[in-house]
Amino acid sequence: MKIIEINEKCQSCKGTGLYHGLGESDGSAVVCHTCGGTGCHKFRHEYEDFTERVADFSTRRVYEVNPGIGIGKGTLDGKRLRLEDLGGMPFEEWAKGKPFPKRSEMRAYTCPAWWYQCADYDKKPKWRECHENLGVSFSQCKHFGNKAKCWERWDKENRKEGKS
Repeated sequence: MKIIEINEKCQSCKGTGLYHGLGESDGSAVVCHTCGGTGCHKFRHEYEDFTERVADFSTRRVYEVNPGIGIGKGTLDGKRLRLEDLGGMPFEEWAKGKPFPKRSEMRAYTCPAWWYQCADYDKKPKWRECHENLGVSFSQCKHFGNKAKCWERWDKENRKEGKS
């Protein structure tokens, strides 16, 4: 185990030892919680040198991101789910460094805008319909029930650029 220790100017109070937040006005301040009023933040980090990625034999499937959906086996609408039903790729393939295959997104449960907001913002569609119909969440979009059509469109538009 190696340790790095440095004394740095406290970023929270900019070295003053006093914090001016939303609740402090008219010349008032509170003692900075980060540095305890010293103006100095004592940074300590313990670490081990990296030599190689550690094998994780408990993982069977890997997903590019989690857009906020419970990932695992279970039952949905009376149907038994498998890990494959949520997209992703086998751990062995990921461990070999292979890229995620085409259509490995959680297509049955997300739309392209939802998925790529998390996975790769540059690939997120900028379709007018998405902005016009989005409610509080992606699943409230009036097109969400027919998200397969959105995925078809996304595939068509991104195939020519080699993105999918």
